[in-house]
Amino acid sequence: MSEFDAVLPHGMHVVHDGPEQGPPLLLIHGSGAAGATRVPMLHGRAAPHPLNRLDGPGCGHGPPPAAYDLARAAGQIAALLDDLGLRQVAVAGHSSGGYVATALTEGRPDLVSSLALISTGPSLDALLPQPAILRLLLGPPFGPLLWSLRSDAAIRSGIRATTVRQTDIPDDLVAGVRGTTYRTFRAVSRCNIAYLDEGNMPERLAALKVPLLVVFGDADPRWEPSSAHRYEAVPDSRVELLPGIGHIPLLEAPEATSDLLLRFAGRP
Repeated sequence: MSEFDAVLPHGMHVVHDGPEQGPPLLLIHGSGAAGATRVPMLHGRAAPHPLNRLDGPGCGHGPPPAAYDLARAAGQIAALLDDLGLRQVAVAGHSSGGYVATALTEGRPDLVSSLALISTGPSLDALLPQPAILRLLLGPPFGPLLWSLRSDAAIRSGIRATTVRQTDIPDDLVAGVRGTTYRTFRAVSRCNIAYLDEGNMPERLAALKVPLLVVFGDADPRWEPSSAHRYEAVPDSRVELLPGIGHIPLLEAPEATSDLLLRFAGRP
């Protein structure tokens, strides 16, 4: 087993643990979240895989970057993988982390062996009206003030607004979310919209020719759940809809999501 926890020059905080052997697995968090906290989905279950979790620039423990865009974020992750000597990595992105994972695959296909998207919307027309608490926290005119005043309870309420199944929100996840600034969240959100405006996800992925796993909750309150089937147009894709699950299968259905992801990451 090996483990390190560090802020690297690429502007990301990274946790690397697990055995040296086996196909490596990289987890990329979504907007407003953080990845270098404990991952309940994989806690105690990731032994076959070297596991890399990171906080993107300006998120969690990651220092703020000079500018935000998906190509830059993907380039920083590519530099990280190069420095770690990792190739043919199974990459999983949750929510908007799936856009970063796809941009990484577009820019450096040599680094990615397979791609898993968890609750990643395929196009902007699949976006649903957002829960009221998220509209208040994330948008003007009250967003900047409420973001700076939010308590741990408010952060938990915001996370739970995107879930369907009752779930505990780990303290370290709350701490990671607290480390993300309002400016970072808004900037990343604008970049995600621009990315989808330039091309929808199924079209982008069809051109990449990489094995694809898509995991969606069939009660996702952020994205129209049936839109997950649009990914079936991508060659070598597999779409899994989890019954009674919302936007965060990693917390709401940790065992089912873990089994899907780890089996896919280890596929020959």
